[in-house]
Amino acid sequence: MRSSQSGPSVQVSRDRAIKEVANSTEPIGTESPTPRLDDETPVIGLIDLAQVETAYERLTSAFAGDNDVLHAVACKAVPLQPLLRYYAEAGAGCEVASPGELELALTAGFAPENIVFDSPAKTLSELKRAVDLGVSMNIDNFSELERLDALLEGRTTSARVGIRINPQSGTGTIGALSTATQTSKFGIGLADPGTREALIEAYLARPWLNQIHVHSGSQGISLDQAAAGVQAVVELAQDVNARAAQWNPESPQADGRSSARQVTRIDIGGGLPVNFAGEDITPTFAEYRAVLETQVPGLFDFDIITEFGRALLAKAGTILTHVEYAKTTGGRRIAMTHAGVQVATRTAYAPTDWPLRILPFNPDGSPKSAEAVPTDVAGPACFAGDLLARDRMLPRLDAGDIVAVPDTGAYYFSNPFSYNLLPRVPVFGYRAKQEGVEFSVIRRGQSREEILAEAGEPEIAPYRPVQSEGDS
Repeated sequence: MRSSQSGPSVQVSRDRAIKEVANSTEPIGTESPTPRLDDETPVIGLIDLAQVETAYERLTSAFAGDNDVLHAVACKAVPLQPLLRYYAEAGAGCEVASPGELELALTAGFAPENIVFDSPAKTLSELKRAVDLGVSMNIDNFSELERLDALLEGRTTSARVGIRINPQSGTGTIGALSTATQTSKFGIGLADPGTREALIEAYLARPWLNQIHVHSGSQGISLDQAAAGVQAVVELAQDVNARAAQWNPESPQADGRSSARQVTRIDIGGGLPVNFAGEDITPTFAEYRAVLETQVPGLFDFDIITEFGRALLAKAGTILTHVEYAKTTGGRRIAMTHAGVQVATRTAYAPTDWPLRILPFNPDGSPKSAEAVPTDVAGPACFAGDLLARDRMLPRLDAGDIVAVPDTGAYYFSNPFSYNLLPRVPVFGYRAKQEGVEFSVIRRGQSREEILAEAGEPEIAPYRPVQSEGDS
């Protein structure tokens, strides 16, 4: 499917930001309005703030309609408080999957009712906190549902609650990210014998179950595969509502659309894939909406939750580092850089599934033009697989050159891998304006003191439980 959106403005802004960073002359250790690559900071992250805003505007426009839509940004893709605060102020929600992500979402300003809690392994205390706060929840399995029954006995909650369904509709091109397989760890398998009827009965016995959740996978799932999963839960919701009408035809519902309409909201998850091979933004949110309208028109009879992350942020981000050393071994050029597994964990361990583009620049920030040679772009960690690119035809890279790795705005700054005690890298936002590039701090780099603080206690000592804040 050919996209109508492309990224020339993103590319131009990125090149201008790289040029500014390359030519920053602020001394090491000073507060610089422009980030700088140097011995103290040999790798940085950049995020195009204008692209972040544009992507969210395209999402909201694509799903605009008569029904209520909550775009719950996946916290796991962007656990960076300033960016999450932007989404909260823009009216978005936040999808969280751990206690830490829940607290970050609250701190960033999301109202509890706009937070969606999706962890597949919620503890009793986590469920209780979610109930107390009134956040939306998607229950992973029947045992978790029984645990929630006990918590809700004799009380009410403002929380919107649904069940996560595994439509068992197939595997995408990346098995590890396919969550609609026959044996996926997520959700309740809809095609398993007796499960559909058990789910309908579970809903009918609990009037407070008013939404259904599905997420067929992330990168590697086609639009048709995603739509097939959504179709499965829409049909289930329709069956629940039909049975609910027979169960209690006099029961009025708050939304007023139908006298016995129990399920009023469908959480379709996220998973829109990203084009890592070039600048074009494809598929687009508008294309996904069109597929859903064609294949699952019944979806738009419900309110909707989306949980996009990568599709919102990937194109906005760039990892920037310099070549520390360059050598030729066995006929292959090897560029030793400071960006590797600590920022691109998935690429290092699964390079076929997660290939990244490499954009070479001269030390002055101008695009590098030289004879292309087979090249490995290596990171600083002490294992052979720490590579951003393997045997890639690239202009000959030399010490001092700059390597930019685009499409890294989602996940690449969120799951740091601290092998060799490599620090979390600083992340800067930027806006390319007519008069220059304006930079801002999103996350400061991890200091040596912070690294040591995570390395354990000063010495082995007797264990004494430490009471957490809020414990009674």
